[in-house]
This record gives sequence, structure tokens and C-alpha cells, in this order.
Amino acid sequence: MQYTRRDWRNRNQIKTKTGLQWMTIPVEVKGKFSQKIKDTKVADHLWPKEHWKTLLHNYAAAPHFERYKDLFEKTYRECQDEEFLSQINHKFLTAICGLLEIQTKISWSMGHALAEGKTERLVGLCQNLGASAYLSGPAAKDYMVPEKFREAGISLEFMDYGGYPPYPQLFNGFFHEVSILDLLFNQGPEAVKYMKSF
Repeated sequence: MQYTRRDWRNRNQIKTKTGLQWMTIPVEVKGKFSQKIKDTKVADHLWPKEHWKTLLHNYAAAPHFERYKDLFEKTYRECQDEEFLSQINHKFLTAICGLLEIQTKISWSMGHALAEGKTERLVGLCQNLGASAYLSGPAAKDYMVPEKFREAGISLEFMDYGGYPPYPQLFNGFFHEVSILDLLFNQGPEAVKYMKSF
């Protein structure tokens, strides 16, 4: 798939005492408007140290920070020399799924023959993997063709990001639009109680 700028692939938000703050992995985008996600390279390898320093500063007092500190510090260290954004995301997804006991297999679309067309590509991936349902982000409604999923006998559902219960966070107030790290550092093993399951 094509890399899209100002998206969640290379950035996320955390809560700080002054409000929300973006944490961004700098990537090479100049002159690469049609690059694929798998080809997107990191532009500055100092980002892991900066991210970790920011997390330490903002979450050291969180109730479960110490529980996860070593794992995430190690994951950031492992990403320091990583060249591709996809590899970094894979490392973090794997670590977080392990903590949350999510057993879903993570695989690479590049390991499959891909059809032309956005919807056709997704339907083909679902068929290759033997899927009977596809859960998509809500923004994809703008380009998806639901009939193609129906014709293939695959149920199409769209994620609803509303309705998540608030949980105790550091600092004043509550913000929904934050990284899963906020939930883990604040709720620890209870984090799964604040997540939706399908």
C-alpha cells in the first residue's frame, strides 16, 4: 500500500501535563509521494532516544510504568538502527500484542500476490488468508466497494472508535486520542478491560 503523510503510521500522541503531544518517527518523504509503506525509510536515527526520553519524562510516575519500562526501552534500542518504518511498527506491534495477550497472527501483505485496485487487493488478501470477515478503519469507507466483499462471501465491518470508557490518566482530565502506551502505563494488566474486542 502507498504511504500516506500525516497519518498514524509514523506518529502517535501521548498525554503530557500541558496536553497532547505528537511523537513522530521522521521519515524520508521529499520527492517520494507514491512510495509504498514497505519502502518508507527513517530519516533520522536519533528518534528512539528522543521518544524514550519523552516517555520517561511524562510517564515515570504512572502506576505501571516500571512494569513495562525494560521492555519498551529495549524495543526502542532495537529500533535505533532500523532503516524501514514497517520494521519498526512490526517490532512495536509484536511487543504490544504480547503484553495484551492478543494471539492474532501478524503477516506482511508483500508476502502475497496482490490484485490491482484497492478493494480488490483487500478482498484478495482476505481470500489468501482464509478470512471470513474484514475489519477496516472508518476512513476507508471513502474508497471501499462493499459489493466486492459481499460477492466474495466476506463480511465487511468498519471500526468505531467511539464508546471507549475513560480510565484514570496522569495529569488533569481525560484524552481518548492517545497511544496504547498511555493505557498500559496507567492501567497495566487491566488495560484489556478498556479495549473493544471483536
